[in-house]
Amino acid sequence: MIRALRIASPTAEDQSTNDASPAMDVYLVGAMLFLLGMGLLMVTTASMPLADRNYGDALYFMYKQFFSVTLGLLAAVGVARISVNVWQQLAPVLLAVGAVLLILVLIPGLGVEVNGSSRWLDLGVIRLQSSELMKLFLIMYISDYVARRPDEVRQTFAGFFKPFAVAAVASFLLLMEPDFGATVVILGTVLCMLFVAGARIRYFMAIFTVAVFSGAALVWTAPERMQRITGFLDPWADPFDSGFQLTQALIAFGRGEWFGVGLGNSVQKLLYLPEPHTDFVLAILAEELGLVGLVVIVAMFALLLMRMFIIATEAQHREAAFSTNAVFGIAIWFGIQFLINVGVNMGVLPTKGLTLPLMSYGGSSIVVMCIAAAFVLRVDMENRLAQKPVRRKRIRV
Repeated sequence: MIRALRIASPTAEDQSTNDASPAMDVYLVGAMLFLLGMGLLMVTTASMPLADRNYGDALYFMYKQFFSVTLGLLAAVGVARISVNVWQQLAPVLLAVGAVLLILVLIPGLGVEVNGSSRWLDLGVIRLQSSELMKLFLIMYISDYVARRPDEVRQTFAGFFKPFAVAAVASFLLLMEPDFGATVVILGTVLCMLFVAGARIRYFMAIFTVAVFSGAALVWTAPERMQRITGFLDPWADPFDSGFQLTQALIAFGRGEWFGVGLGNSVQKLLYLPEPHTDFVLAILAEELGLVGLVVIVAMFALLLMRMFIIATEAQHREAAFSTNAVFGIAIWFGIQFLINVGVNMGVLPTKGLTLPLMSYGGSSIVVMCIAAAFVLRVDMENRLAQKPVRRKRIRV
């Protein structure tokens, strides 16, 4: 009697079907492209008066931002083709590279100093901000560490403290630049990653106590930081000096009302609000597009972060520890930086030099965040491949 048997091994045709690239997360890609496009638009409109005065070309910053976005998208396409395993294997090397870059910017003659801070390396085509790469590289290293030693991180203080000590060393180098904003983002991201990994609460309380006293000491010993705190607490007490930037940003938000004054019609960008295309691009957006435009941007960021958390959860279900930790870390990084930038623009937090993710002017930030988003997409693709069933061919014998 002829019997029909199913075999589990796929044929060449089936294997090629399984190896084909699965569909990407259209919501994540759509949110990312929308924010990049809106960022390019707002950088253009916010920077035109400043660019015209300083460079004689109103579109000067638009050209540079367009170049950064293009470079970021090209890099993202390449990164999306790199296996997650490669990232995990290179994690210690990437951390070492990030540390070297942080040291190089402190060497006179190599680091480019702007407004009293030495944060950039001049590569000719683009100025590389080392702290942006370090954010990504540190997330990869911590993810690898937690994936290799999950029990140690959960059960011992040494297992918790070792990765935090690495972040503390990176933070020390950042404070030497100085870059207090990047320090806050890095420490906050690492602590959140260790919390997600299951570290005990009492370890966080000990570190938090030290961090509070250290932060207070840093503010107390640096006049410029103390000035930012006093300007934040009461910007209207000195609206033409320490509170100038914040008061101008608040005026921009107030003028925007529900629907804004219209794209391109901002008054605050007419050399009132300092550097409106970088840290305070959200204030110009609120003025020109109003509360409605602001809500749309917040919704796009919420969608972006939600999809990242969903992808991390799917990676957790297939027990891919490194992928889970890394995507959670990237989502936390994006979320912390977004919340800080919004808080600074609205006067909820003291002024810090942090860009709005995927939107503010800044080549290094745009390119590195595109790479980070592409890594998340790669994890999503591997999740989909792992969930894709192997087709079985019926053979009669």
